[in-house]
Amino acid sequence: MTSHPHRAARRAPRALAAALLGAAALCLVSACDRAPATAGDAPAWLADRVVAERTLAAASPARSAFAFTDRLAESGIAFVHRIVDDAGLNYKAVHYDHGGGIAAADVDGDGRPDLFFVSQLGRSELWRNLGGGRFEDITAASGLDVADPVGVGVAFADIDNDGDPDLFLTTVRKRNRLYENDGTGRFRDITAQAGVAYTGHSSGAFFFDYDNDGRLDLFVANVGAYSTDTLGRGNYHVGMDGAFFAHVLPERAEASILYRNLGGNRFRDVSRETGLVDLSWSGDGTPIDANGDGFLDVYLLNMQGQGHLWINDRGRRFRDSTLAYFPRTPFGAMGVKVFDADGDAQLDLYLTDMHSDMFDDFAPGSWDAESRKSNSTRMPQQLFPEGKTRLLFGNALYQRQRSAPGGFHEVSDRLGLETYWPWGPSVDDLNADGWDDVFVAAGMNFPFRYAPNNLFLNEGGQRFLPAAFILGVEPRAGGRTDQVWFTLACGAGGKDAGTAPCETCARPEGAASGCRAEADGRYTVRGSLGSRSAVILDLDGDGDLDIVTLEFNAAPQVLVSDLAERGDLHWLGVRLRGSRSNRNGLGAQVTLVLPDGRRVLKAADGRSGYLSQSDLPLYFGLGAAAEATGLEVTWPSGQRQVVAGPLRAGQVLDVVEP
Repeated sequence: MTSHPHRAARRAPRALAAALLGAAALCLVSACDRAPATAGDAPAWLADRVVAERTLAAASPARSAFAFTDRLAESGIAFVHRIVDDAGLNYKAVHYDHGGGIAAADVDGDGRPDLFFVSQLGRSELWRNLGGGRFEDITAASGLDVADPVGVGVAFADIDNDGDPDLFLTTVRKRNRLYENDGTGRFRDITAQAGVAYTGHSSGAFFFDYDNDGRLDLFVANVGAYSTDTLGRGNYHVGMDGAFFAHVLPERAEASILYRNLGGNRFRDVSRETGLVDLSWSGDGTPIDANGDGFLDVYLLNMQGQGHLWINDRGRRFRDSTLAYFPRTPFGAMGVKVFDADGDAQLDLYLTDMHSDMFDDFAPGSWDAESRKSNSTRMPQQLFPEGKTRLLFGNALYQRQRSAPGGFHEVSDRLGLETYWPWGPSVDDLNADGWDDVFVAAGMNFPFRYAPNNLFLNEGGQRFLPAAFILGVEPRAGGRTDQVWFTLACGAGGKDAGTAPCETCARPEGAASGCRAEADGRYTVRGSLGSRSAVILDLDGDGDLDIVTLEFNAAPQVLVSDLAERGDLHWLGVRLRGSRSNRNGLGAQVTLVLPDGRRVLKAADGRSGYLSQSDLPLYFGLGAAAEATGLEVTWPSGQRQVVAGPLRAGQVLDVVEP
């Protein structure tokens, strides 16, 4: 049984007791995971899932004869995500536990994708790709060595059209930051001159060209005021009590921001003059051309309420047109991705909903229950000041169908894309069969039980096959589901002696809450592992796609695919170079034509995962075909370009806008 966030916040908002009071009710680690006798093996309820997925895969047309292996040690990556106390020691139901992003770009022009990891405490880090799956820390040398930024979101994009990726980082009340790349992987802080030094409760951000003038504009999603002026350890702003319900208070609203790129590395806040004033408790969003007029609209998630679609009136104004397109949206939306899920050469919209799951009580291994929408009757009524009629309580896949109201129809259940405790999706063709697959980072960490990540293989647009457990993504290396979250000094004279957490750990049921007695009255308290974001990329240059995750309060996972080693791998990469359009080609739609006539559509939006935007080539799996017939690009400028084939597999094409 899990502890609901509103209960934890009400019972003990300022201390570990928020997590440990009522410890016997917490489904945290060993007691709920049914730990086996052999240390390091996966709990039985996770191991059982392997058998179930093998049965499904045996009847599936999706290629699943490959696997991922965590190669963190071999990669040399030593980054560890560090959290503020409100997400651990003094756990509160506040938005610090939402974590941060991870993004990839070739920052130094050597042809290999580098990685940027966001942290709350300590520093966020840039790791240079040395080739062959090895990386080195170049944070200090790159000029990005900024301590204690309380970072959240990250976006790579070429803001000045000079051919290299620049970097934008959001923070919680530590000033958002914009860095210009000099082309060699060295960055300088241009935040002040650029006019983007907003200080507030920022979250996800993305670059897009809303007015099609050839310069990338910037959208920053702001959650709402959830912190106080009191500083905690690491100089973060301590969260408010009851912040989980603050979305019902208008005075806590914090409008998201649309910045227009004026050129010369200068931006201007045009939110009000364009009408895009959104007061949702939003963590992220995405550009999407919902009405097909060639101008990018904005879908903005709401973590606690109805999402919003802002239709772009030819780069002049935005209007809230949500009800016309999406009469019902997920209540607790976290992640979003635009992609062609069913292969009809039209772009669909996938949303993940985590907050609805926070009120479900499922025993570990209740896979059928976790694959259904949540029961909103378990949720406090005060969360819904405007009622529930416009809300869904689970993930949503809005598939384009001309006959549906607004042109979209919600089909997530039919296609098998409902998940439990999800953050954001990362989408790409992991088995190179010409159909985009989905990785969903998941888990709530301390004080909740372990929830596995999800990986779905696309079965020709008809359904998605759950495959995390047959592809080696789950269980994690060594079967680990938890780690030491923090320690308590409860002995005589100890700093925590006499506190409620120490009293809880000293009880007979303390072990069920993750407490372990050490020497001298000390306790270690364990919490479950969990991912927040992921990026899919070819990190070792072998032609198949790998996955790197941003783990909450832990080191990342570097999940390397062996698909290339198994042979019969056909793929094609496409890197866009805009001329009239922005240099990245963000906003373009790219269609690859296969020899059998099937058309594979990709949106060039850079959206690579939760809170993250990357600068990577588009990746097209060709299935059994050794070449593609041709390529079509619709640029943001409106120009349509055809690249005639045959296009040989195994290469990255540079497509330059005429």
